[in-house]
Amino acid sequence: MAEHTQATVTDNPQALRLEATVAGQTGYAEYVLGPGTITFTHTRVPESLRGHGIGTQLIEAGLRLARERGLKVIPVCPFFRDYLRAHLSEQDLLSPQVRERLLAQDPPGHG
Repeated sequence: MAEHTQATVTDNPQALRLEATVAGQTGYAEYVLGPGTITFTHTRVPESLRGHGIGTQLIEAGLRLARERGLKVIPVCPFFRDYLRAHLSEQDLLSPQVRERLLAQDPPGHG
């Protein structure tokens, strides 16, 4: 297992994305704001940073942002969906309809 690398994660509202920077490289999680919602559409981590927890740090920052702003999360990005499916303690951020659809899908690795 690769070692965990601490990234600096910041919100870039002009670009509508959270950015995680490590050693001059940036990964990001794109989002769209709607009335009472934040939709995470795409997550990208540079190849050289994959397996070091950068994507998870982006997700955790995104969920904190949603909680702080009182927004419901719509996880379009498969990485966000898989994380939320596996972390019951964060599923309160999903609207009931989204939670029902998410949990009705096969769990990661069972498709």
